[in-house]
Amino acid sequence: MKKFLFFAVLAVAGWLYFHEPAAAWRGMPATKDPIQAASDLPPPFLHAGYTLTPLARYSVTAVVLSRERYRNDHEADLSPVDLALGWGPMSIAGVINDLKISQSGRWYEYRYPGEPPLDPGQIVTHSANTHCLPADDVRSELLAVKRHELVTLEGYLVEVSGEGGYHWKSSLTREDSGAHACEVMWVTSVSHRKL
Repeated sequence: MKKFLFFAVLAVAGWLYFHEPAAAWRGMPATKDPIQAASDLPPPFLHAGYTLTPLARYSVTAVVLSRERYRNDHEADLSPVDLALGWGPMSIAGVINDLKISQSGRWYEYRYPGEPPLDPGQIVTHSANTHCLPADDVRSELLAVKRHELVTLEGYLVEVSGEGGYHWKSSLTREDSGAHACEVMWVTSVSHRKL
């Protein structure tokens, strides 16, 4: 009996871990595109042994499509979490529920069985994988952000350089996809709420 109970609990825990609840809100909670501006940027600065060069001011309000915590890769100390973000039509619950969204190895991927729920070009231009580099005073708040929350991030898109020729540069457009299309963001402000 104990063995059966153990496996039953294990099965339920596994189901809960891998089963992602569907998005259930109404409407389009993140209606505006991200705001980006290249004026009045601060000079390069040092953080965690890296030089960060601001490329643009950046602010985004979006639904968290997925989040992935990193602890062991090369960038983990600098960027402990990636957020796959969706705005505009990519913040509509029905669209999100018709996509299979995943993250791994600093990549954000989506798939759809059959017909896409949205024009694929709209998916590209209204979602992004964001490598989040938190300022010290917002780190704990950033790590508290959860999937399907509405989040607002403010800060800078940056280029990161380090010892041995290390280089990590943010995309500066929402029109790209694939390698080098992610936003690398120095996050100075975080707010989030459950939808």
